[in-house]
Amino acid sequence: MKKAFNSDHAPKPVGPYSHAVEVDGLVYLSGQVPIDPKTNEVFTGDIQKQTEMVMSNIEAVLKEADLNFSHVIKSSIFLTDMKDFAQVNEIYAKAFQAPFPARSCVQVAALPKAVNVEIEVIARRS
Repeated sequence: MKKAFNSDHAPKPVGPYSHAVEVDGLVYLSGQVPIDPKTNEVFTGDIQKQTEMVMSNIEAVLKEADLNFSHVIKSSIFLTDMKDFAQVNEIYAKAFQAPFPARSCVQVAALPKAVNVEIEVIARRS
């Protein structure tokens, strides 16, 4: 059986999906982008500030599921420009401690709402 989670402290979904879905102790978070949950507007700032907003949104969804970053086992990062990799990495690293989650990072042609970064994670209940 699956259970859906939606947080009032993360941006409203821009389509027909849940912030997260849990199946058999694994919690799959939908990709989060730099949208300010208070205004539901795209957060425009440098890539570091955008990534901070993304990580804050992820944290809110994890919290809604009674989880935190220590439960994350896999993440996927989508960037519109790989030149932002080091700056995104710097902010991303602040959320995790060893052993770090498995991760992928890819460059994409475009992201929803014309943002520059999107991150999705999978977490596991301990």
